[in-house]
Amino acid sequence: MNNTRVPCVIFWFRRDLRLDDNYGLYRALTSGLPVLPVFIFDKHILEKLEDPDDARITIIHRRIHQLNEQLSKFKSGLLVDFGKPLEIFQKWVKEYPIRAVYTNHDYEPYALTRDQEVGQFLKNKGIEFLTFKDQVIFEKDEILKTDGTPYTVFTPYSKAWKGRLQAVEAFPSERHGEAFIKIEKTHLPELHTLGFKESFQEIPSANIRDEIILNYDKTRDFPALEGTTRLGIHLRFGTVSIRKLVKIAMRLNPVFLNELIWREFYMMILWHFPYVTRSAFKPEYDRIEWLNREEDFEAWKNGMTGYPMVDAGMRQLLKTGYMHNRLRMITASFLTKHLLIDWRWGEAWFARKLLDFELSSNNGGWQWAAGTGVDAAPYFRIFNPMLQAARFDPHGEFIQRWVPEVNSPSYPKPMVDHSEARERALRVYKKALV
Repeated sequence: MNNTRVPCVIFWFRRDLRLDDNYGLYRALTSGLPVLPVFIFDKHILEKLEDPDDARITIIHRRIHQLNEQLSKFKSGLLVDFGKPLEIFQKWVKEYPIRAVYTNHDYEPYALTRDQEVGQFLKNKGIEFLTFKDQVIFEKDEILKTDGTPYTVFTPYSKAWKGRLQAVEAFPSERHGEAFIKIEKTHLPELHTLGFKESFQEIPSANIRDEIILNYDKTRDFPALEGTTRLGIHLRFGTVSIRKLVKIAMRLNPVFLNELIWREFYMMILWHFPYVTRSAFKPEYDRIEWLNREEDFEAWKNGMTGYPMVDAGMRQLLKTGYMHNRLRMITASFLTKHLLIDWRWGEAWFARKLLDFELSSNNGGWQWAAGTGVDAAPYFRIFNPMLQAARFDPHGEFIQRWVPEVNSPSYPKPMVDHSEARERALRVYKKALV
């Protein structure tokens, strides 16, 4: 490297892997000092991943290469390291004359602890640690009830969210690209040095297709159609700006905008009620006596329940790392209500397999399905998989695609009877809530 002995600021990329409309990056680039862009493959996170071909690591790795290429047009590059963030910053402060570290907020429990540790270390060294809001429109306690408490029901939250919404501003970071520090060449670690190998799962495009958003309210519930944007993964890793997407949603489709608000609602819930990662939002639901049969869980995971709509969704997840949102509700309801398996088991499986895994949304969705979460609907909402299939896959296209043996002798019989399983679930829930 060169130009690394001049005073500089660091911009720490995390869940914001883009140059365009990146607020923390914009603030760093307009700080008046050269900007050294960095990324850390966090050992604490990577060590928890069970699959060596986890596609999310491949996605991040490819994106890091793309960012490095984009930075080269400014004669700069990305400084990348692998390890524990605190230890890496302890090393970097010895190597570079850092005046400040800029980054964007992250709201998950581990991230908060990590940032507190790094921030305290930097403060002790006389280095500012500056973080900014970037992955949401409204965060933390920006949307509260009139009595100052957080919303726990979506509809009033969404009304308040829309009521606060003004013009959505963009932050054209790339216009200030000359502020990036000049670097000859950077070394990017290979996947195998991180303990992973390349995944060959298809990665959805980051292109925002107006026609999908325009028709979203009509097509979103039918998994056989190409009726959703598949942008969840890009919001997860920040390869698409939420501000850009909200502006398009405001123009094209209020139903799609509502889905973006759901995402922020669950992030707000996680911020105010971090215990939801370990237990039910409604504590009395922790008294449910789950059956938790391992063989039932395995059948569910592998799409062998004998319920075609459930099995189609589970097989789609296994093969592609994606599951249509309607199927997420159906499969989660089946696991928790029909099989009486703890929602945390299903939540962990989705966390392992979903490319667009987002802790807050995944937790919120599972607790919604189990009836243990913030949703106002009663626990006796139990999806009937046959009726769901008839309504949302009326011609059986989606089922045929993922369960081609559905009408053959090789397809398993239903592992539970719907009516009996429903009655059993109602009894178990009622007993817990007495």
